[in-house]
Amino acid sequence: MARYLDWIDKRLPASEFVQKHVTGYPTPKNLNYLWNFGSLLGTFFVIQVLTGVWLAMYYKPDTALAFDSVQHIMRDVNYGWLMRYLHAIGATGIFFSMYIHMARGLYYGSFKSPRELLWWIGLLIFLAFMAEAFMGYLLPWGQMSFWGATVITNLFSTVPIFGPELTVWVRGDFAIGDATLTRFYSFHTTIFPFAIIGLLVIMHLSALHRVGSNNPNGIEYDKKGPAMVPFSPYFITKDAWFIALALTIFFYFVFFWPDAFIEPVNNEPANPLKTPLHIVPEWYFLPFYAILRSIPDKLGGAIAMGGSIFILFLLPYIDRSTVKSTRYRPVKKILIWIFFIDFIALGYVGMNAPDAVSFVGLKMANLGVILTIIYFLFFALLPVLPYFEKPKLPPDKELPKGDQLA
Repeated sequence: MARYLDWIDKRLPASEFVQKHVTGYPTPKNLNYLWNFGSLLGTFFVIQVLTGVWLAMYYKPDTALAFDSVQHIMRDVNYGWLMRYLHAIGATGIFFSMYIHMARGLYYGSFKSPRELLWWIGLLIFLAFMAEAFMGYLLPWGQMSFWGATVITNLFSTVPIFGPELTVWVRGDFAIGDATLTRFYSFHTTIFPFAIIGLLVIMHLSALHRVGSNNPNGIEYDKKGPAMVPFSPYFITKDAWFIALALTIFFYFVFFWPDAFIEPVNNEPANPLKTPLHIVPEWYFLPFYAILRSIPDKLGGAIAMGGSIFILFLLPYIDRSTVKSTRYRPVKKILIWIFFIDFIALGYVGMNAPDAVSFVGLKMANLGVILTIIYFLFFALLPVLPYFEKPKLPPDKELPKGDQLA
């Protein structure tokens, strides 16, 4: 066996690659379980690709056949129902893992030097997944799919001068129809998962292995020092245990609550002549949908929604503190937990009608305005925090040799 591996290594550095990027990759020994969501995210991405390829074999990207083809998959194709629910719940798994992954980066300062490029590539992956999910949401050709796509594509009309022409170009027609469905299907099944997301994931992992993993202390450890351990077997076993636990929860939803994240109205065929009482996107779009809705002006709402994502790219320059981890920054710790709660509350606002009354007694539209202001206020306060915040002293740059895994 060694002879064959040696023959391969002389022509392809396979063993060297595995040693450098998998088994021997130096990893801080104090990583907590929040770092496992990156591996979990990759697991869900593999599930999405495999089930997506299978579903594409039976789906018909035609407005006259799309809805019926989904029902055919569910009722007549062997294990079609399982593949569809794996794919639908898998999308939720991806975005849940991604939001936790991003929140961990925000909390522990993983966007700071030398990881700015790593952070930016991660945000591009986030945007690519949002586009991928949006286009996939149209494919079942249900009521909510149709009207959700109508609302989102209408945002392109807010672009000055050539907005209407851009909207027609995106849709392929003057309204959501067959041209829109076929091009969304093409992008959803080919360009985005393989060419864009696949390439960005490779770039993200390459950047990660170039600069190394951050850690809860936010300290740059010597890669050959006692604070580091090889990725295998320590973190491979830790990831495997965590992924097994997460998949147990995942399969509970697949088998016992598969429609938990599917709007009931989306089980009706798309009807351009009948608007749903309340248009609700998928849960992972709700916070940004609430920001969009909080400003009555269409252009202002689109700018606010786009700005709420774009401002994340500026974080390496907005947060000027020399201390990375929020663990040692008492004021930022309060602000960031307010920010996390605010983001969840925006999702609550987005899932309800604007005229509905919230549990605090305000209309959802008014509550959305307040929460949107709080969202942007967090980023406005970050540059001035170092002037009055007194961070705690981080621990020594090296952990003692006897320190155990977190």
